[in-house]
Amino acid sequence: MSGGRLEWRINVPDGTTKVIELERGVVARIRHEFRGLIIGFFTKIWRVLVESWKIGVAEPKKFVHCLRVGLALCVVSLFYYMRPLYEGIGGNAMWAVMTVVVVFEYTVGATICKSINRAVATGVAGSLGVGIHWIASQCGQKYEPIVLGASVFIFASVATFSRFIPSVKARFDYGALIFILTFSLVSISGYRVDKLVDMAHERVTTIAIGTSLCILTSMLIWPAWAGTQLHLQTISNLEKLGISLEGYVAEYFSSLETADVSEDDLTKRLLGYKCVLNSKAAEEIMVNFARWEPAHGRFYFRYPWQQYLKIGGAMRSCAYCIDNLNACIDSDMQAPGFLKQHIKDYCMKLSICSSKVLKELAIVIKSSRRSSSIDFSVDEMNTEVEHLQNALKSLPYCTVIENEGKLECPDNASFLEVLSLGTIVTLLIEVVGRIEEIVDAVDKLATVAEFKTQNEKKSQQKQTSEAADTNRQNQEEKPLDV
Repeated sequence: MSGGRLEWRINVPDGTTKVIELERGVVARIRHEFRGLIIGFFTKIWRVLVESWKIGVAEPKKFVHCLRVGLALCVVSLFYYMRPLYEGIGGNAMWAVMTVVVVFEYTVGATICKSINRAVATGVAGSLGVGIHWIASQCGQKYEPIVLGASVFIFASVATFSRFIPSVKARFDYGALIFILTFSLVSISGYRVDKLVDMAHERVTTIAIGTSLCILTSMLIWPAWAGTQLHLQTISNLEKLGISLEGYVAEYFSSLETADVSEDDLTKRLLGYKCVLNSKAAEEIMVNFARWEPAHGRFYFRYPWQQYLKIGGAMRSCAYCIDNLNACIDSDMQAPGFLKQHIKDYCMKLSICSSKVLKELAIVIKSSRRSSSIDFSVDEMNTEVEHLQNALKSLPYCTVIENEGKLECPDNASFLEVLSLGTIVTLLIEVVGRIEEIVDAVDKLATVAEFKTQNEKKSQQKQTSEAADTNRQNQEEKPLDV
């Protein structure tokens, strides 16, 4: 730098240096690009922070999960920081830290699943590895590596093949992976390590400490239950189906009221059924984790979570019909207005009744009690189907002109336009059939999970209130000790 300006120097053949003068425009452009890189870097960091804050505000439990993981790692690190704990476990204390990192998940069910898989697989593989090592040592130094290598080949192959079995892969895939890892480590390292039993015992102990800490932390500090998430997602999907069905029919007949609803919110409400179409994988994962969870809230141990998959399958079947209904509504071929007006009221009533049934099913699952009006709502929905079918019989149809083989439709409407209206009506009737399947699935859940009726709930509340009044009276009548 000279006089606040940037200088470039080069060596010349005579051994001296020469100053190269840069144009001010080039220097200014370099400064501008460098300043742009710095500003862009900090802008991206700010955007990431804002997005992270939005995610945390939308789901505060994600913030809590981060704190839980940090707390668990802080506690387990004490085995390194405190000499009495370190001397009791030894250098294998790092296995406890690694266990917390790989086992701690967002939901309690996922944490318990991975913890039990890791603990059981480590114990079984460690014990089996020590046993194989003892057998190999009895075969002599010559055949010991052969026996160990053969055992690793056999057990690793069998455990790997078990991961292709659907029932094993769904619940014990992580355990099979840990079994392969632990058995291979114990078998191979046992050939060079003298105190194999002590090493295996220390590793099992540290892993047990790590898994226990993860389970306790996930259950005691603002737990996120997989079963509760599955329960709430099923309720939300039922409501979204009802809103989408009613909204699309109203949109088709130009009766959708959007005075107090923005266009973006309206689009989200209409497309809510797509969440149901994409929910299969998430439901299967949550059902698998919910099976591992202990009793919590209204859900007891071994709650029939599998029935939620059947409800989800019935909802997706209904969502496919709504998706086809959306495609027909958005198509360029639309029926003439006078034909729409002929069946408008019947279709609107049918969609409202169908949406009402779906929302009542959501209330049934949410409250975990049977509804006394669901049967009436289903009958009302089927009655509206009959009314719609009767209205179709009086609909003016296209006729074939004799001797010409042409179709003549009312008011010069094309045959495809009339056919599009028939497709809409057919899909609406098909949706009713799919909703009845959802009703049967929810009724099955209510039977297996022993949902109470409204009368039973009121009777139980009355008995509880009477018992409380009796206890209060007894306490008032009890003489005071002097």
